[in-house]
Amino acid sequence: MQVEPRQRSGLSERPASLTPLLDILQAVFEANRDSVLLADSSMRVVATNPSAQASFGRGGHPLAGRRLSEILRDVDLHDSFRRALVGNASEEVRIEIVGTERRIYNVFVAPIALDGKQYVIGTFYDITQIERLEKVRQEFLSNISHELRTPLTSILAFVETLEDGAIDDSENNRRFLSTIRRNAERMHALIADILELSFIESGNISIDVKQVRVSNAVEEVFAALATKAAEREIGLISDISGDARVFADPMRLEQMLTNLIDNAIKFNRVAGTVTVSLSSNEKADLISVADTGEGLLEGHAQRIFERFYRVDRGRTREVGGTGLGLSIVKHLARLHGGEILVRSELGTGTVFTIELPRHRHLLEETSLVS
Repeated sequence: MQVEPRQRSGLSERPASLTPLLDILQAVFEANRDSVLLADSSMRVVATNPSAQASFGRGGHPLAGRRLSEILRDVDLHDSFRRALVGNASEEVRIEIVGTERRIYNVFVAPIALDGKQYVIGTFYDITQIERLEKVRQEFLSNISHELRTPLTSILAFVETLEDGAIDDSENNRRFLSTIRRNAERMHALIADILELSFIESGNISIDVKQVRVSNAVEEVFAALATKAAEREIGLISDISGDARVFADPMRLEQMLTNLIDNAIKFNRVAGTVTVSLSSNEKADLISVADTGEGLLEGHAQRIFERFYRVDRGRTREVGGTGLGLSIVKHLARLHGGEILVRSELGTGTVFTIELPRHRHLLEETSLVS
């Protein structure tokens, strides 16, 4: 059976010497979404597929007819191809290609005989995304282990102290129990935030967007955090008119504000202030939470919304927190079709701004939440 040579969009022209068997193999290559290169005994590419052309054909230059060393300058890959030719054995090799972006491949290299001639076929499995996900997984496990170990170690230490007789120490036993409770609550909050973030990232939640009176939502959050603010003499200021409204899910808006205001209290100066304000532009309403803390370096400001990212781990352990609050805010803001922005100045403070689309066309279709 002979398959007529075909030209495919983005596919380089193949040498005229290709046999009918290679034509059949070419058709198989083109049906493969992984990148495939077929080289002859001189290590020159004789067949490829559109995926390989897109991945390795820098500048749009055809791959067929070129030496493997011209296309991919990787010593391990070349050695694998050569061993397959000489030793007639298959093997797998991992390579990294650095171009406009870094790509990682597992390459399965195998010898193949066609019409009495020896060739080598290399199938490139792109594992870049898998590697990134694995790195995220490892970082997550490392962070979660650390965050759980710290309060758990404290709980076990105080329990042991109580068991060794401190339970009868009327001056200290309640203090020990209070510390145990505080660390248990920290672990509970961490687990709750992990579950919440996982739920949000999975896309299994929906939001019920309504017209929300912002001042009421802010006052609710202020009331819930009043004790924490008083402990550090932080003034809570709402610079929002009583009838100002935005389009948001009421519960999720309160959740975003709680995370931002709680952070602003914890990382503020003693006797500082937290100010919540509202502005707007043609496309969005902007709710800003400003503190009078130490501010952030630019590098920290760019990463502050990453899970478990801490500007100062020592300070974070002192004031508490799970390290997930800002990441949750980011996802909730995007779920609304908006965004969360940060602006900071060292020595002056930090401003977090929630952008919420104005949804003018919904003005008459939504109900006012008081």
